[in-house]
This record gives sequence, C-alpha cells and structure tokens, in this order.
Amino acid sequence: MGEFDDSRLDDPAALAAGDVALRPLAEAGARLRREAAAAEPVLGALAQEGRPRALIAIGPEARLLRAVLEPTCPVPFVAWPNLGLPGWVGPLDVVVVLGGQGLQPLDCVHEALRRGSRLVVTARPDSELAGRSASRVTTLLPSTTTDPLCRAVTALMALHGLGLAPYTDPIAIADAMDAVASACSYARDIAINPAKTLALELADAQPLIWGGSVLAARASRRIAEALRAASGRMALAADATELIPLLADTLPRDPFADPFEADVAESRPALVVIEDGLGDAASDEARDILENNARAAEVRLSRLEHTTDADIVRYATVLQKGRFAAAYLGVGMGRAGA
Repeated sequence: MGEFDDSRLDDPAALAAGDVALRPLAEAGARLRREAAAAEPVLGALAQEGRPRALIAIGPEARLLRAVLEPTCPVPFVAWPNLGLPGWVGPLDVVVVLGGQGLQPLDCVHEALRRGSRLVVTARPDSELAGRSASRVTTLLPSTTTDPLCRAVTALMALHGLGLAPYTDPIAIADAMDAVASACSYARDIAINPAKTLALELADAQPLIWGGSVLAARASRRIAEALRAASGRMALAADATELIPLLADTLPRDPFADPFEADVAESRPALVVIEDGLGDAASDEARDILENNARAAEVRLSRLEHTTDADIVRYATVLQKGRFAAAYLGVGMGRAGA
C-alpha cells in the first residue's frame, strides 16, 4: 500500500502528475454546458410526443435517473440492468439508453426497435450505438463525452420534454460544478481546500461512506468507486445497517500502540457522512446511530455537505467534492495517473 505524503498536495511536480485526474474534474462544468447546448435543438420535438405507458432506462446512470424520477414520475419506471428488455415492453413505452460500453446497450436498442418502442439515446453521432439506433422513432441526444453524469442530465432534459421529469437546469448544475472546482483547485492550500482536507483525513484509513437520502446513497457509491480507483485501497459505501456492525466492532485507539508499526493506522475505518438535506426521519436516526458508534470507537468522522439548491445540484456538488478528494488521495500516495 502506497505511503501518503501530505507535502505532495502542494507540490507543483506532484500536482502536475495528477493533472490527468484533476483536469477532467475541473472541466466538468464546461463539459456539461457543451452537452446541454448540443442536445437543445432536438428537445423541442419531444414536447410533441404523447405520454408513454412506461419508461425503461439502460446505462451507467440509469439508477440516478430512477432516484430523481421516482418521487414524481407519472408512469412506471424501470432501471434495467440486463441484456434485452422486460417482456412487457412494447410500442407504448419509451426506452432511454445512456450510452455505455459493451453488448448491453446495443442489445437493448435492437430489442426496442424490434418491438416498436420509442427510443431516446445519448451517444456520439458517429458511434456504433447511434448508427444501430437510428430510426423514425429514435431521438438522438448527441454526446461528445463519456461522462455518465453529463449524459444523465441531458436525458433528464429530454424526459422533462416528455412530461416525465421535473425541470433540470444544466446551467445551475454546471455552475455548481465550477464552484466545487474553484474551491478544490490544486492552487488552493490544504488549509482552505476541502478536497485536500478530506484526502488528508482518509490518508491512513479505510473509508466507510454513507448517504441517507436516495441521491446521497447514490453519490456515496460513486465516491467509493473513485476512492478505490485512486488509492488501490478498500472503500465501502453501504447502508447504515451494514456499516453500524463494522463501527461497533472497531476497538478504541490504543494509546500505547506504536504509530510507526505497519498497518496500525491503516487498519482503522473512517466514516464519511454525505448530507444533502433530503433524508427523512429514519435516515436522520440512522445517521445519529452511525455517528455515535464512530465517536465511541474513536473513528474519524468526516462530512460532505450541500443542503441547498435543486436535488440534482446537491447530488452533483457532493459527488464532485468526493471525486476531487479521491484525486488528491491518489496524488498524496504518489499514484496519480496510475
């Protein structure tokens, strides 16, 4: 396991090596603006379409669409993870394909066209997916990025046109991403950079990440993925029922333990709580239990918070903060670009 050196977080050479991870995060807002502008010309035609019987989403952020739509979607919604489509899907339904790699999106497109379903596809215009999905019942949202969040936002814009989703403001989301990029800029010192601070807090620990609302839980899983990729370490995102036993079984710190002994610090968990203000009484109670267990075991407690703005803006904000922290964790471990 690589040794974390906090001096790398303000070292120009180490940060330059980490540019491969940091630059895409810094450019996320601009990337979303381009995607939204490219999709805008085709959205008007969707408003002329009638309401479908049901909505099926396929792709990397299908579950994000479900998290956003479930409270208000006027028709049944399914985030489909498998090849093919459910047997009941037919010409009265809309199938949304959020790009993606491999056989699944191509197979789902084939099935949707065979059954006469309407298609909404986010893909590069010159891609195989765009070519295979072309038809008179297909709306192509042209994409120039592989960023799953950008594709999800443009799909939400399209579904709003169909009367199935609340209005999604891509500019507000892009502005929020820009604000995170500014606050977490490599040029900002550790003392005033929340992402570097979180990376420092996770440097010698095994992160346990929890989000109480549906969107916060979704963000926790994406952040855990980013932490694992950046550090090569375990990072677990899970429900409170799964994390509470891990915290309860953690012994308080031994004041006589040798801090330089291998794995003394690295074997301990650290709890990261994602708070977006969208939880309910049950999630608030679960959070309190988690935090009390963490304090009892002397486990480090960190927070990622954003409790204002639209739901999807809150999601994008905490997600970007966590991804910046993951990138800086990789920089501090000398794994940037690994």
